[in-house]
Amino acid sequence: MRNDSRLSRMLHVLLHMARHDGPMTSEAIGRMLDTNPVVVRRTMAGLRDAGYVRSEKGHGGGWVIAADLGDVSLLDVHRAVGGPRIFAIGNEHPNPACAVEKVVNAAVADALRDAEALLVARLDAVSLAELARGFDARCPAECADGT
Repeated sequence: MRNDSRLSRMLHVLLHMARHDGPMTSEAIGRMLDTNPVVVRRTMAGLRDAGYVRSEKGHGGGWVIAADLGDVSLLDVHRAVGGPRIFAIGNEHPNPACAVEKVVNAAVADALRDAEALLVARLDAVSLAELARGFDARCPAECADGT
């Protein structure tokens, strides 16, 4: 099963946008992600609808950051891009008549609930501004274009 990479890919894009002077076109973002500009526009639409980016039309237009990076968490981005449920583990066909299955399902459900709560809290605790500061700390001024 392939991992869903929408969150990491959009975080990558948003950090590039935050450090890019001017709008970024869907074509430029598509080249960066090795994907089609239509896919970029479809994914960016969720971020636009959430108010995190906006698109500028016409010559010199493209996508720009529309929110304060400190106000947007990784969880916000995950939700805006229509990310999948945090965990896809579970019992597809519960058999309520089976005592073993009841015990197993309860144990798995409790563990997944705890793990999801922890992951959601961690994603919610990290802002785009924190990621940008981490990038800035790792990358000297000469690579400010994101390379």
